[in-house]
Amino acid sequence: MKEKTERELAQANIAENRKAFHDYHLLETFEAGVVLLGTEVKAIREGRVNLRDSFARVEDGEVFVYNVNISPYSHRGYADHEPLRRRKLLLHRSEIRKLIGRTVEKGLTLVPLRMYFKDGRVKMAVSLAKGKKDYDKRETIRRRDADRETRAAVKARR
Repeated sequence: MKEKTERELAQANIAENRKAFHDYHLLETFEAGVVLLGTEVKAIREGRVNLRDSFARVEDGEVFVYNVNISPYSHRGYADHEPLRRRKLLLHRSEIRKLIGRTVEKGLTLVPLRMYFKDGRVKMAVSLAKGKKDYDKRETIRRRDADRETRAAVKARR
């Protein structure tokens, strides 16, 4: 098995929004750059990011992400950033047009899935999603439990 290089390890997830996988049907995913301040990037490198309860919104032809909590950098001096400020996402104009058309539809929203480094830059995977109903969530849990039990049964037979 090939070991991962240092660059591949650096591209591992910084933060993941597991709640999004549980609460939404994910339709289409986009990769976006994020406009950040220097202290925010340093705090992200320390892993001080929380994507829980975050969402994105299209405003005036630009996409912004809200409620992404980037805690203050540990070795900050006078420079500091606001942890919950709105941050601009960098997408191609054609992708933004597509998002505008789709988010106008009933029930579709933009949800940040994960944040990661790619070639030294912070990227965010944002997905077009439709909210799950309670019965959908129960069905997902039921299916997951059944899969787990079948894997255990197969493993026990060996």
